[in-house]
Amino acid sequence: MATGTDKTESRKTIYVLNGPNLNRLGAREPAIYGHSTLKDVESLCREAAARHGFAVEFRQSNHEGNLVDWIHEAGDKGVAGVVLNPGALTHTSVSLHDAIKSIETPVIETHISNIHAREPWRSHSYVSPAAKAVVCGFGIAGYALAIDGIAAMSERKDRR
Repeated sequence: MATGTDKTESRKTIYVLNGPNLNRLGAREPAIYGHSTLKDVESLCREAAARHGFAVEFRQSNHEGNLVDWIHEAGDKGVAGVVLNPGALTHTSVSLHDAIKSIETPVIETHISNIHAREPWRSHSYVSPAAKAVVCGFGIAGYALAIDGIAAMSERKDRR
């Protein structure tokens, strides 16, 4: 059971969750995804979050169930928000959609490439209807934009 202190610390944490094949960043299709590695993305996220006084819990899995469990965990802990790059699960996962709908924590769907400017099948997202917002096409800078968005939402919530 989380204590009051745990909940306060959780509200100052952002989960950054990465789906299948994102561990291959820097090696996989650099013409589309660039040369930055997942470690570079993690550094960028930590820097962006620190500017707003947030900590980052950064994770990657090639397994859908792990992502579902981490979304549930983020909701149960009451974190400030979740930046989710579901990778190819974007186009197939009803489970991620349902996991996002099961929590009150804002989730920002994030993609390095513009999924709408690629193959037609990539334009459909099961995640988008459940997400609070979508960021795509900005390269890895999109992660920082998503973190900025969560910080802005958190600030508005704190002012109420």
